[in-house]
Amino acid sequence: MGFGRGCDYPRCMSDTALIPAASVLRVSNLKKIYGDFLAVRGLSFELAPGQILAMVGPNGAGKTTTMRAICGILTPTEGSITLCGHDLATDPVAAKARLAYVPDDPKLFDAMTVWEHLEFIAAAYGVADWRPRAERLLEMFELGPKRRALAMELSRGMRQKVAISCAYLHNPAIIFLDEPLTGLDPIGIRTMKDSIAERAREGAAVVLSSHLLSLVEDICTGVLIMAKGELRFSGTIAQARETFAAGDARATLEEVFFSATRDAGADK
Repeated sequence: MGFGRGCDYPRCMSDTALIPAASVLRVSNLKKIYGDFLAVRGLSFELAPGQILAMVGPNGAGKTTTMRAICGILTPTEGSITLCGHDLATDPVAAKARLAYVPDDPKLFDAMTVWEHLEFIAAAYGVADWRPRAERLLEMFELGPKRRALAMELSRGMRQKVAISCAYLHNPAIIFLDEPLTGLDPIGIRTMKDSIAERAREGAAVVLSSHLLSLVEDICTGVLIMAKGELRFSGTIAQARETFAAGDARATLEEVFFSATRDAGADK
């Protein structure tokens, strides 16, 4: 199902579900099997431009596997994935050109500087007139003083900021962020959240996975809850409260999460 359109931060939780007029992402019956282990069990959902989807679930729920399959890193066992009208299986280059993916532990090129990373991404994606945008990203994430620093010299948080800057540079239509707040200080977290809201205002769809539920709750327009590889819920925060908290408007996303996944245990 679809979610409400994105809106200005911090009021980014839609109270009504809108059917997307033109989905930028359509996942249908996605399954991923490793040997005899079914990691993702028939997952289906859609995402429209400007939406921010929080993908949440216990460890081992299948969130990272789902992200990697959608981004073309893993091959699904069954199902179909369409990005901006391009089928990932039959037109992978066009599909992947429209997305950006930042894993929970992004790997940089140790011997390249911060600026060289941006230059490399600009060349790889054929981004014209990229320098002004790169400069703005350096300023946004307070990377200006580190522009000539090698990646191996950066802290965990700085490396995260470089990876995010590279993801934003080619202005992707869909952005996947797996635990994007890891390693960031409070200022970095605020900047990260502001930048996600800005991408949504500009029309990008964002899929955000994080265990820090209180930190993602105020910017997401929808939530997708997974447990044991299954989809437990897909809709707006308000709809999640109706389903798992008897419509209590005071219920937090954390409370909704525990109600939706109480039988999941500590999956590995």
